[in-house]
Amino acid sequence: MMTTSILHPMINVAVKAARAAGAIINRAALDVESVRVSQKQVNDFVTEVDQAAEQIIIETLLGAYPGHGIWAEESGREHGAQDSECVWIIDPLDGTTNFIHGLPIYCVSIALAVRGKIEQAVVYDPSRNDLFTATKGRGAFMNNRRLRVAKRTRLQECLISTGFPYRIDDDINRYLRMMGEMMQRTAGLRRPGSAALDLAYVAAGFTDGFFELGLQPWDVAAGSLLITEAGGLVGNLSGDADFLEQRECLAANPRIYGQLVATLGKYSKFASAGEKATVRAAVAELAPGQASPVVPPAAAASDAPF
Repeated sequence: MMTTSILHPMINVAVKAARAAGAIINRAALDVESVRVSQKQVNDFVTEVDQAAEQIIIETLLGAYPGHGIWAEESGREHGAQDSECVWIIDPLDGTTNFIHGLPIYCVSIALAVRGKIEQAVVYDPSRNDLFTATKGRGAFMNNRRLRVAKRTRLQECLISTGFPYRIDDDINRYLRMMGEMMQRTAGLRRPGSAALDLAYVAAGFTDGFFELGLQPWDVAAGSLLITEAGGLVGNLSGDADFLEQRECLAANPRIYGQLVATLGKYSKFASAGEKATVRAAVAELAPGQASPVVPPAAAASDAPF
């Protein structure tokens, strides 16, 4: 059993920051209809709660480590040292759309990258008071209990979480093909609505795997370390572990990870030209009325993105 007294000092500061943000979120959740909401783009919301939570996280982290850099969802890199090797990657409220609706599936995500590698991670669910922490090389924990990814080895027995497209420029038909393949090959597909919490749940063994497209580094930075410290693998859809800024994320235990890559790898922007051509043709079948017919062989042979 691990107690908070022997947590890494940087984790203790990040936990303090996450709990302070969580207190702001919980107070606002009592009267969520009075929270001011604005729209960054279609279906991409920010609230005064996101901003207040981010502010207190940054103040807490820089209070302890004034020489560190900050990379946060709402304020970008405008705070902290611009040239530090140590950068805190922050999502103050992952699951804002759930929060706005009063659906209590959201979290605070804080990670520390040192020379580009994630070394500390905190994911805090304020509505359940669940605290997930990881330090590189020291394991992952939930409320001081050591985490291990689930042990299932057959994809058809697995519960897999994902995120649905919600932006205007998302390729919905491509995603429907992915979803259809996963529904046929698994015990169930879930869409909770908070990628950081989804990754924490894979680390805890509550779900067996996770995949999503279009995610930002602050969505996945902390969760990715939870996964690897719990014995899992995380990368892009084609299995490359250097995925943080590639807007593709896939995570699972090693056996299931391999099966997910085998199923979903052809949908990766890093797939081979032949695989991309096959996917384009299959997606076109879903949308016969749209102006995206099966790509002719000459175009299909190119390595252009979808």
